[in-house]
This record gives sequence, C-alpha cells and structure tokens, in this order.
Amino acid sequence: MDKNTITGFILIAVVIIGFTLLNRPSPEEQSRRQEQLEKETAEYAQLKEEEKEASGKDSASQKQANPVDDFFVAPVQESDSLSSAIDSLQATKGAEQLLTLENDKVKAVISTKGAKMVSVQLKEYARYDKDSLYLFDNDGDFALLLTNKKGKVLSTKDLIFTPIETEDKNSAILRFSYAENQYIDFTYKLAENDYMMKYDIDMVGLQPMLDREKADIFEIQWSHKMRRQEKSVKNEQRYSHLSYKYIGGDVNELSADKNEQVELKEPSKWVAFKNQFFAPILIADEKIEVALLDSRVMQTDDNSEYLKTCDAHLFVPAKMDMGEGRMSTGFTYYLGPMSYSLLKSYDDNVSDASNQLDLDKLVPLGWTLFRWVNQYFVIPVFNLLRGTGLSMGLVILLLTIIVKLVISPLTYKSFMSSAKMRVLRPQVEEINAKFPKQEQAMEKQQATMALYNKAGVNPMSGCIPLLLQMPILIALFQFFPNAIELRQQSFLWAKDLSTYDAIIEWGTHIPLIGTHISLFCILMTVTNIIYTKFNMEMTNTGQQQMPGMKWMMYLMPLIFLFMLNDFPSGLTYYYFLSLLITILLTIAFRYMINEDKVLAKLEANKAKPKKKSGFMARLEEAQRIQQQQMKEKNKTNSTKKKR
Repeated sequence: MDKNTITGFILIAVVIIGFTLLNRPSPEEQSRRQEQLEKETAEYAQLKEEEKEASGKDSASQKQANPVDDFFVAPVQESDSLSSAIDSLQATKGAEQLLTLENDKVKAVISTKGAKMVSVQLKEYARYDKDSLYLFDNDGDFALLLTNKKGKVLSTKDLIFTPIETEDKNSAILRFSYAENQYIDFTYKLAENDYMMKYDIDMVGLQPMLDREKADIFEIQWSHKMRRQEKSVKNEQRYSHLSYKYIGGDVNELSADKNEQVELKEPSKWVAFKNQFFAPILIADEKIEVALLDSRVMQTDDNSEYLKTCDAHLFVPAKMDMGEGRMSTGFTYYLGPMSYSLLKSYDDNVSDASNQLDLDKLVPLGWTLFRWVNQYFVIPVFNLLRGTGLSMGLVILLLTIIVKLVISPLTYKSFMSSAKMRVLRPQVEEINAKFPKQEQAMEKQQATMALYNKAGVNPMSGCIPLLLQMPILIALFQFFPNAIELRQQSFLWAKDLSTYDAIIEWGTHIPLIGTHISLFCILMTVTNIIYTKFNMEMTNTGQQQMPGMKWMMYLMPLIFLFMLNDFPSGLTYYYFLSLLITILLTIAFRYMINEDKVLAKLEANKAKPKKKSGFMARLEEAQRIQQQQMKEKNKTNSTKKKR
C-alpha cells in the first residue's frame, strides 16, 4: 500500500472519528454507515491508484491536511452523510493545471489551483530592459473567502478546480464541486483584440452552509506586488498608486510615497493597482459594497523589481436566485496600458455621466483647469501629429511650435508692456536721481507711478499675459510624464523619451542629482540661463531691484536642473525647445517694434486727460497711506531721540 493511499485512509478516519463523537449514532446506524464507508473507501483507493499511474508523480498537496474537511464538517453533520466530504477530499487533490487565454494583446494564464489568474503578459509592450512585460507573474493572489456557520473560513486559493469544456477557445470555466448540485464556478472570457476580460462567480447550493450574516455577500481578497516596468524607479513610483472610484463619484488614490490604509464605506465601482503606464483593474458589474484597501511602499533602488505591495479586501453583494439556490456576481478585468484615448473610449457609448467608468482619470493630467487644457487641446493636437507617422521627436517639436503660436499674442502683449516701460527708462532714472535717499523711497515710487499713469502704462499688464499662459505650461508638465505614447520611442541620443536620457551614470547616489546627468536637462538649463540674462536686459526699466534678486533669477535654472534631472527626456526636450523658441520670438518682436514710435505715442498720451483706473487709484491711495505712516514713524523716532 503506497503513501498516498495511507494518507487517504488517515484523512477519512479523521472525518469518521469526528462525525461519530459529535453525533453518537445507534449501533445499527453505525453498522450501516460502516458498510457505506468501506464501499466509498475502496472506490477512493482505486481512484488514487489510477491517478498515480496516469500522472507518474505525487502531488505535494496530497500530503497536507485538507481545509475543506474542517470547513464543511458542520454541513456534513446536518446532512448525515459522509460521501460529500469524501468527494470534497478528492476534489482538493491532484496536480495543478494551467490554462491559457490569449488574443493579439493579452496572454493570461489561469491555474486550476484557486481558479485564479497567475500571469498576465501584455504582448505589444516590453519592460525597460526589453524583456517581456507582465502585469503580474506568480507574485500576487486572488481568492474568494467563504465563512461557515461555525465561523471557519475557507479560501478558494486552497482548492483544486476542474476545467469545464467550453466551445469558445478564449473562455474558461473552472468548477469546484462539493456535490453534484453544490459547486462554485469561476468563469473567464477574454474579449477579442481588447484588454478586457469578463470574470463571473457562481455559487450553487452552498448558501445553507454559510454564515447567515455573510450568506448574501461575496468576500474577496486580492493582493498584488506592483512590478517595476520602467528605467527610472523614482519617476515610476511617483506615478504609481492604488486607485479606486466611488459610484457616481470621482476617482481617488492612495499615497504614492508612503504607506496608507483606507476603508471605503460607500459603494465603489472599481479598484486599480496602477503603476506609471500599466494596471490591472477590477471593475464590478454592479458595485463593491465595502472595501478595505492597503498600499505599502517598498524600499527601492536601481536594481529593484517591485515598487509597492497592494491589498484589497472587497465585499460584493450577490445576486440571489432562491429557486436554483444560486448566488452570483460579475466583474470585468482591464489588463492593459494607461492610454488616455483608449481608456476614454470605454465610456463612448455611455450617455449617463453617473454610469461612466472614468478609467481615463487614472491618467494624471492635472487639476480641473489643467486637465481641461490637456483633454481638449494638447491631447487632440498630439494625436493628430502622431497620426502623421513622424518620429516622436518631430511630433514634440511641432507640438511646441503650435503651442508657442497659440500663446504668441500673449507673449507679444507681455513684450510690448516691457517695451513701453523700457523706453521710459531714462525718465525713471531721472526720478531716481531726484530722490536718492532711502527715506525718499515712497516719494520716488509715487513719482514713478505718476509717470506711468500719465504715459498710459500699466506695470501689471506684462504679468497678466504670463499668468494666462500658466495653465498650458502646467498642463504640459503633467502630460509628458504620463504619455505612454512616448514610451520606448527614441530621438537623437535619447533611447526612450518617457524616461531620462543619461549621458553620464555612476553607481553612488549623490544628493539632489541622483546617479546620472541627463543631456536634454543640461541643454534646458543652459538655454534657461541664457533666456534669463536676455530677459533681464529686455525688461530693465531703470527701477531698483531687491538686493540679490539678480542672482536669484540665475539660481532658478539650476534648481530646475536638480528637479527635472530624473524626469522624462520628452519633458526636458520640450522645455528646451520652448525656451529656445521664446528667445527667437523675443528677438523677432524686438526688431518688429519701433521703440521710437512707442515713446512718441507715450509722450502724446501725457497730453491727454487721464482717468485713473480703479487699480491705479487704489494703488496710489495705498502708497499715500503708507507714506503718511512712514512720516509719523519718523516723527516719533525723532522725538524720542531729542528726549
């Protein structure tokens, strides 16, 4: 007699002893049950022998205690039958099988152990090192948790399911049977040429065995280790989140850089384990009633394989069919890239905004105003240019030119305001000479403002165009790091525009700068310094500046060097182009504008009667009050000195 058969007899004996002690049947009943047990034991032993001959190997799971035995012990007592328990023992034994569902985009591997997806490969993408890209590969878990009337919990990850034959090659039904009319079915169906996979749970005839408080709820445990896919660990972790969406509400996310736990007490629609460019998302057909979410950041370096560990404990209402004794619920997995246009398309045929999935909001495009700029301007123009088939570097160049042309009227207005103040510089310097003392600062400022008012110049008019440009600049700062279209697209020396373009790398981490220097970031910094010098000369109006302001202006480009060195080269390439085009536009405006004519017009304005604007009136009143306060303060100080 082999070890497997002995193990089987031992497990059956455990069931018999427990059953006998609890129920204490009569001698006649014991005799009848013994005969039945011997018959079933013989059948079981024969089955195990056949399995061994067919497989030629032992299963490690056959040497372990069976969790189903403990879980279903109470229902077995109520039904007064051991046959179902023995069947369940057989159902949890045997070798694990792997099933594959595959289309042009996704290859998913499903294990009969736990009836769960163990591996998902995205066939159109690769990791930063050109290896195959897996959303997960035996580094996560998914289980349905069942609680019986005695409070014992059974996880489906411990069960061996049986594949049920289907006509559709991209469908799989896996069944765990407790009895012929008592079973659990997990059904998977992969859509054609898409990243969506339908996933349904059906449980038949098992509700009477479950805890009454949880008899109409599916309890699901989903855990996931977020795999590193990109070259820059720091940048990828910055955009990696455990995210979720409330039904009829907005998309929210847990912290990217610290551990966080949250309990969702309101119904939610989906949960996503999203890294920078890819995510598995579990979308409920109806709703997730309650969810316990946990995100934990892992210690990372340039050799790390994982970014975070994520856990979701979900409670999902079941649809009940009391006639068939069926409990069911349904989900859809999204297993794919964080492409804004693709994710947005899943809501194309949903007219009711409250029913939309809003998967596109997983792509961080900035707060409301900046997101609108990206949605309705940047992305449409970018997609139009990308459709031409040009290289991504030329697409970014054309996008930069279009953006600069769109905001060029604002740039021109800002330059014109600087030009007006610049031609008045000699007159401002005369005012400075007239009020040289420090205590005359208020008189000097009032005289300067009076000059500007007479000439029809508003010192703030140059700032307003700059402020109006900010939404576009900030929107693009959000767009480039999250544009999957830049991923693994090369241009010049940059092999991947979605990550940094290092020209020098070293092993030791240096504070602020990291482990590399990016060439486009250096070009951006040098161009920014040149633009700063050029702009300071162009905007010099003769007024005194705060001490150290000049050096502060030169320090800012260096600060951006440290800030953006690890950011995508597509972003720093755009900033380099934008600054370069701005310098060229400024030079062009300088030659287009005749400053002598500007000065003549301002002098003509002085002769015209002026109506003070509300802003200028308030500014002068504030200056008058401040001047009065200064006089009183000086008078008080003088009196104290005399005493």
